[in-house]
Amino acid sequence: MASQVLRRFWSRRTRLNPELFLKKYTDNIRVAVCGFSASSVRKVTFYGNAEDAIKDVKDGSKLLLGGFGLCGIPENLIAALVKAKIKELTVVSNNAGTNDFGIGLLLNERLVKRMISSYIGENLEFGRQYLAGELEVELTPQGTLVERIRAGGAGIPAFFTPTAVGTLIHDGGVPIKYNADKKVALTSQPRESRTFNGREYIMEEAITGDFAFVKAWKADHLGNLVFRKSARNFNPVMCKAAKITIAEVEEIVDVGQIQPDDVHVPNIFVHRVVKGAKYEKRIEKLTIAKDKDTKHKATSPSALLRERIIRRAALEFTDGMYANLGIGIPMLASSYIPKGITVHLHSENGILGLGPLPVEAEVDPDLINAGKETVTVLAGASYFSSDDSFAMIRGGHIDLTMLGAMEVSQQGDLANWMIPGKVVKGMGGAMDLVSALDTKVVVTMEHTAKGGAPKIVETCSLPLTGRNCVDKIITEKGVFEVDVEDGLTLVELAEGVTIEDVINTTDRKSVV
Repeated sequence: MASQVLRRFWSRRTRLNPELFLKKYTDNIRVAVCGFSASSVRKVTFYGNAEDAIKDVKDGSKLLLGGFGLCGIPENLIAALVKAKIKELTVVSNNAGTNDFGIGLLLNERLVKRMISSYIGENLEFGRQYLAGELEVELTPQGTLVERIRAGGAGIPAFFTPTAVGTLIHDGGVPIKYNADKKVALTSQPRESRTFNGREYIMEEAITGDFAFVKAWKADHLGNLVFRKSARNFNPVMCKAAKITIAEVEEIVDVGQIQPDDVHVPNIFVHRVVKGAKYEKRIEKLTIAKDKDTKHKATSPSALLRERIIRRAALEFTDGMYANLGIGIPMLASSYIPKGITVHLHSENGILGLGPLPVEAEVDPDLINAGKETVTVLAGASYFSSDDSFAMIRGGHIDLTMLGAMEVSQQGDLANWMIPGKVVKGMGGAMDLVSALDTKVVVTMEHTAKGGAPKIVETCSLPLTGRNCVDKIITEKGVFEVDVEDGLTLVELAEGVTIEDVINTTDRKSVV
């Protein structure tokens, strides 16, 4: 076939003897083809220490850092960054660890210029620097964040999502930077919106980085990666969206010891590997199952109030349901699932099939829930990356999501992520969780805020988490069904509570 092509080329382009032409040029082509097949191969480089692995990271770099809380974080690479004093960094990560570990160490040394995250949470220094104007923070819904990174790695410049429609993310105006006097200096820009099949969506742009720092359990000598349990989280998508991916691992094994079916990230996405010198694997919230022989009964008024809400919330579970439970009261409701009912509990950080709290011997730092609490899983559970987790959420595959609130309006608007200039926890995955049309959204909360201010209101005064998204509200005083057109309907009254009490503690302008 090659000879026929060359003969045609000779007959059109040259007067050389065809036999001499073939001999001369087929030899050259053979060399060129063989050279092409070998010379373009890129090998993964293995480093003896984290300091050498990051030696070309410059001031002002954009870094994608894997992990969720303190679980699955590249702690050795972060320590090397702190040691090298590389500054003016833009860091993309779901959150920033704690005050004294993980990305918190970079913040303490003032090495970060901007964080792109979904959650500030309990990292007090993170929140303090943000509100004091010392740090730029681009808050992004967790599912949108991981999808923006996934899109960046897949060569997709932008996409449309239902998450955050009708919120400050959509309209623009989320504070990115404050002045020292706590006035807003820089805000987010409005998002382009478009309607598909009668529903509004907003456009989000992809995220890429100069370097990705990820933490894997194992790598082989080709650079294929395997993660362990919920330590997978954001790590796989980070690998794919950076110019250079550096993976720190606990173990390096021979080629063939990781079976092809077991590879979580193929080596094509990995550029450098370093075996971590040591791992602390700190646990952010150690939670242990209580002794079954010890009776634990709520005694204080606040504990009794919460237990009332929790027990009623548990009645929302049905057999075979897939449910996502938020931090606090919703998660506690899982302890009261009625006997004979199977509920598949989903966690945003990549678990389906959450089980009860562990006993001390079962505690595993690689196994936490979305609240960063140690957990167990049931037989038949599965682990997956954060992008798959939010595909389950946005795609409407979760039957029930249960979460708390600061305010809920009579039309079902929800506010639960910030009090401007005062309290900014971040939205985490909440905006994604309430965006799916086929998912029932139940809010569990105390009926009034501290000081007695109503939390069920005519119109939310705080920035929205979702618009017209709440289906039911459960408080210690009763249960309300929510309809966009008809407003609130009180369908259950708690024992010992009167209608007058409900009316007096609910916004007078809201219609019940």
